[in-house]
Amino acid sequence: MTIRKYHSPLRAQSATATREAILDSAHALFLTQGYPGVTIGQIAETANVAVPTVYSSVGNKPKILTALLEPALTDPAIADCLAAVEASYDPRTVIELTAEGTRVTHERHWDLVYGLLYRNPPGEPAVKAVLDKGADDYVHALTRVADRLMTLESLAADVSHAESVDLLWFHLGPHAWITLVGERGWPFDRAQTWIAHSTRRALLQDW
Repeated sequence: MTIRKYHSPLRAQSATATREAILDSAHALFLTQGYPGVTIGQIAETANVAVPTVYSSVGNKPKILTALLEPALTDPAIADCLAAVEASYDPRTVIELTAEGTRVTHERHWDLVYGLLYRNPPGEPAVKAVLDKGADDYVHALTRVADRLMTLESLAADVSHAESVDLLWFHLGPHAWITLVGERGWPFDRAQTWIAHSTRRALLQDW
């Protein structure tokens, strides 16, 4: 006799709502108190659930932060940007699209990128591993931009492929947005315009 597993849509919806409440609670507490200063008990109390529920629904603090970071690291804007880059035949447009794509992902997740990870970074090894993976993926995406510029034969004569990846990271990496927007208070529009212009000057033979 085959035993079928019982599936309750209402129970699944309740579990999803509980998980979202826990993540919302942790998100707010991490931003206001800093990651090290928040306990699982506080997260549970703010989410109006029991402490064991936090562990069974999401996990410990590193797993909670990892879950909060996931939308930023897998934002669909990244894939959309790369698809547009690889469909473009204009190197200036390639740079403009990349500046816009990195701006969108940073602006959309700015509270975590700047408010938590930069201003008060957690020291958890598990979280660092996730961030390192995110940085590797970021460089990989910029490498695809460099590949497109190489295919279009648009890099300046003194800029190699490897150097173009380094320069893209310098001009379009997270620290560029953190410096201009977070530390110096530039609006995202102004930062995007300047970043795109400076990247064109640094990389293209006809910028």
